[in-house]
Amino acid sequence: MNGPTAITPVRSAQSTMAEALRAEADQGPDPVHTAPPKKETQIIAIYGKGGIGKSFTLANLSYMMAQQGKRVLLIGCDPKSDTTSLLFGGRSCPTIIETSSKKKAAGEPVAIGDVCFKRDGVFAMELGGPEVGRGCGGRGIIHGFELLEKLGFHQWDFDYVLLDFLGDVVCGGFGLPIARDMCQKVIVVGSNDLQSLYVANNVCSAVEYFKKLGGNVGVAGMVINKDDGTGEAHAFAEAAGIPILSAIPADDDIRRKSANYEIVGVPGGPWASVFEQLATQVAEAPPLRPKPLTHDALLGLFKGEAVGRGVVLDPATMEDMCAADVLNKPSLEVVYEGA
Repeated sequence: MNGPTAITPVRSAQSTMAEALRAEADQGPDPVHTAPPKKETQIIAIYGKGGIGKSFTLANLSYMMAQQGKRVLLIGCDPKSDTTSLLFGGRSCPTIIETSSKKKAAGEPVAIGDVCFKRDGVFAMELGGPEVGRGCGGRGIIHGFELLEKLGFHQWDFDYVLLDFLGDVVCGGFGLPIARDMCQKVIVVGSNDLQSLYVANNVCSAVEYFKKLGGNVGVAGMVINKDDGTGEAHAFAEAAGIPILSAIPADDDIRRKSANYEIVGVPGGPWASVFEQLATQVAEAPPLRPKPLTHDALLGLFKGEAVGRGVVLDPATMEDMCAADVLNKPSLEVVYEGA
């Protein structure tokens, strides 16, 4: 008589997923890169207020550097993922974070060709970020750099790596290059308006803060975009102790070409000298320790009618808040004699 047939238990999908997650968690980090670098790569973080023209500046700067024979990598570190759009004629390239998620779901590794693209000698990529309301942009930046490490970031051979960071946000992910000495120097992009200089001053404050903690990152200088000649940005740079690397004029020809995703930093073009000078300054300017301004000193750079310094702060009362008279009730607190 035949014995009982053995029954193979069916593994649940949850059990399989749990084992896969444990296996992934058990994977140790990649070994630290100890080989000597091929060359001294300058890693430069560029900060500025959203919409101030960082992407315009960096696209034209990187293009000019490449035409001068330099190996340049441009990395967009803004969740909007629009740093490289001007470079690629308005086209957006796949982001590292989005590509990594899709490849992971398909069980495939991420290759350089999936996330890095070229134009006329410029190498460019976008870190990306989470969809609106679905995650922290700063954490996305940290995750993006972790992926760059896995792709061999420290083995790459470039003269310059330009990092485009949003300056309005002060959370840890966006301050990563300053806090962890991931770059040698910082450049701020601003204009002759209070909000962009407020952001530039915040970046200088961050550099000064980490300098006090033993950090090595300094501010190489400031690029003034859409310079209308009113002088506030120059006054800020002088007060903060940082040089002006370039002043890009507020010119209608630049505005039109930029709106049409056209590179203006082309050798021999009408604006070539502006970006040739900027390329030289970016390469040679040393990292300096800035002197951040107080808020009142920052306001002092502007005319009174521009920032409303004649306004007096009028404290509100509880009656104001309740839009009625407030009934002061006696306290129920027990007060002991001799206490």
